[in-house]
Amino acid sequence: MKKLLFFMILMIGVGVTSCKKEEIDPAAVAGNVAKQYYQYLLDGKYEEFVDGHYQPDSIPGVYREQLITNAKMFVGLQKEVHQGMVKVDVAKASADTANHVANVFLNIAYGDSTTEEVVVPMVLVDGNWMMK
Repeated sequence: MKKLLFFMILMIGVGVTSCKKEEIDPAAVAGNVAKQYYQYLLDGKYEEFVDGHYQPDSIPGVYREQLITNAKMFVGLQKEVHQGMVKVDVAKASADTANHVANVFLNIAYGDSTTEEVVVPMVLVDGNWMMK
């Protein structure tokens, strides 16, 4: 009987603790999104990288094409100088939820064994994190 009572109390305790709502860390989400945008560069998905930038108004198609070309040129330059980008990781991220902004620090590893830390300012727009 004591074992049954102990088991019941244990199960109630597990049930109560499992009902706790886990909070989502906005900084972690912004960090993962920024990493994905830069992963698009590594994967040659330049349009997706450009679309990850916040534009308060729609932009002309010609301007969008220029941004895509600039992204391609950037990747090409990194291939020349550093043998290309090979990996992107989140170093740290901080979010200001009151102002709907975040700063994400990414470590970019290059083919020549060098690394670079870049800051990616992010803004929360309609529930989606976008690069500024």
